[in-house]
Amino acid sequence: MQQADFLKIVGPFQDKLFRLAKRLLVSREEAEDATQEILLKLWAKNKSIEQYKSVEAFAMTMTKNFCLDRLKSKQAGNLKLVHTNYEEKGSSLQKKIEANDSVSWVGKIMEDLPEQQKMVLQLRDVEEYDYDEIGKMLEMQPTAVRVALSRARKTVREKLIQKHSYGIG
Repeated sequence: MQQADFLKIVGPFQDKLFRLAKRLLVSREEAEDATQEILLKLWAKNKSIEQYKSVEAFAMTMTKNFCLDRLKSKQAGNLKLVHTNYEEKGSSLQKKIEANDSVSWVGKIMEDLPEQQKMVLQLRDVEEYDYDEIGKMLEMQPTAVRVALSRARKTVREKLIQKHSYGIG
């Protein structure tokens, strides 16, 4: 496989790999390194890459596993989850500040979610994968994906309502 062919295959989902890595690793630099590492691993498999039913799902699974390994490693002691991908154009400064505050709180709330719920929420609500694709990536039944997503959303919703109702909680 030529490099141009490889780039045609991985190009469309390369940003998704980065966003997933950033969701898990927080640091932009760590996420860039993880994405580059996954792309190198995919390139190493370039002779057999076309045999995969979904190269994108395979790459997302590789990214998830790589990032979780990094988080478990001793050198990643200070990595944590933060969400900073939200930007609203054309709003007043106050609305922007409030929106950023809410997004910051969602990120903090997501930090405390169980790993599986965190992954399902990222893949479904941010990356917009369907339940079957998420199930394959995370080795879960689609019904289990729905349950985990429902629980994650409920937790985030309840904690946000609590924060907005009672102030900093």
